[in-house]
Amino acid sequence: MKTITDLQQNRRIIQDFTLTTLAGIPSVFSRLAYMASLRDLSSGRYEHAGLAALYPDEGIQQALQLCHEQVFERVLETPLETQEKDLRECLEHMPGGLSATVTHWRRMEAYRVLMPEREPTYLKELFCSNLRALLEILQAECSTVRSGE
Repeated sequence: MKTITDLQQNRRIIQDFTLTTLAGIPSVFSRLAYMASLRDLSSGRYEHAGLAALYPDEGIQQALQLCHEQVFERVLETPLETQEKDLRECLEHMPGGLSATVTHWRRMEAYRVLMPEREPTYLKELFCSNLRALLEILQAECSTVRSGE
């Protein structure tokens, strides 16, 4: 059972992380991608050197997992039109650029790594359905731009 001290510590970790890291990331999809990048895919554990220097590992795991879940849920609460704009902004800043990233994400379903592990299946399915639709829209836009050049 968590003690009051554990809960206060987790609150401090979340506040520290939110103010010093997440606040500097402009889009919700970019925040989600960042949160997912902190998680080791083989173990599911989150790694953050700055937090590790200040807080105990178990608190970091709980706090980052909660932050990841909250960012994921914020994406799902956002209207699809806003999600499309936000996703475009996120993918435009990826190394391959918008068109290449959209193609890769559609082909490999790379967006699946963005989901927190403990989310209910129905939310994961909704997220994947939304992403497939949004990526299809972005792919069509990229094709139109290329054919119009």
